[in-house]
Amino acid sequence: LVPSEYLTIQSAIDAASDGDSVLVSAGTYYENINFNGKNIAVIGEDRETTIIDGNQSGSVIRFEEELDGIINNSTELKSFTIQNGLLGGTWEQDEPIFYGGGIYLYDSHPKIEDITLSGNSASRGGGIHCNYSNPSLENMLITENIASSEGGGIRCNYSSPSLNNLTISSNSAGEGGGISC
Repeated sequence: LVPSEYLTIQSAIDAASDGDSVLVSAGTYYENINFNGKNIAVIGEDRETTIIDGNQSGSVIRFEEELDGIINNSTELKSFTIQNGLLGGTWEQDEPIFYGGGIYLYDSHPKIEDITLSGNSASRGGGIHCNYSNPSLENMLITENIASSEGGGIRCNYSSPSLNNLTISSNSAGEGGGISC
């Protein structure tokens, strides 16, 4: 339980084992989260009142395959607003290319549901960047995210996300303001 048992969402994730649930009370949490290859559920009280703010210091949420685990569809992120992710990523060909301001997925296949993604930015995938990932995206509002290059709302690279009941509006990018595949 966050914040009654763990002060931050990341500290609760770090303590969790596969199959556990991290339940987050309403509030604004200024942090950047990495699931660290764990197949767990991180569930907010309500997406209107449970906010994860990246404080413009990288991707707000990162799902990445780790050496000791693969994030699959038993991994869940539910009922949050995710905002103020800025840049976060890697360098490519001597130019800074930053991926996934709000959510960054690499070789990961989680279920992401009942989420608002707003006010995030990156070079590619301002809201979400999927790289070799097939997440299930359900009941989401993806709005006012920016990518300087591709995919203001969502960018897919070698990925096939499942999309159900998404509103993608008022995002901007050099190419694919809403979605770039």
